[in-house]
Amino acid sequence: MVSSDARTPEEYLAQLPEDRRRVVSAVVDVIREHLPPGFEEGMGYGMMGWYVPLETFPDTYNGQPLAVAGIASQKRHVSLYLNHVYGDPALEAWFRERWAATGKRLDMGKSCVRFTRLENVPLVLIGEVIARADVPSMIAHYEAARGSSRKTRVAAS
Repeated sequence: MVSSDARTPEEYLAQLPEDRRRVVSAVVDVIREHLPPGFEEGMGYGMMGWYVPLETFPDTYNGQPLAVAGIASQKRHVSLYLNHVYGDPALEAWFRERWAATGKRLDMGKSCVRFTRLENVPLVLIGEVIARADVPSMIAHYEAARGSSRKTRVAAS
């Protein structure tokens, strides 16, 4: 299931095969337990995600809420997107160091952690990294990135 047409997180989880549901549900439970106030859970881009609500910050370039995290069951693995880690070198370094200390192999792109089995995921660390997210920082990071890209485009014109 690369992209889902589920309308709710519950529907998304129900559509997963039992083995994947067990893995995804365990990670979702940790995220729900540790997610700071101000974010909301929903569906977007064919996956479950956690977002800054548009009511809080509507000024996005694409009209979609700012995602702090997302989880998707892909063909060969589960992808956990940690968007607040992306673009924050200090948080990324902390996350990579903490993951290495668990002795588990990290398969990570820019913001996506890939895994196939629950035993490969340090759930305590997932809770800790999610707990480090906050709405004001997400908005500030977004505005700084958009401001610099706007200046770059104007200067290049």
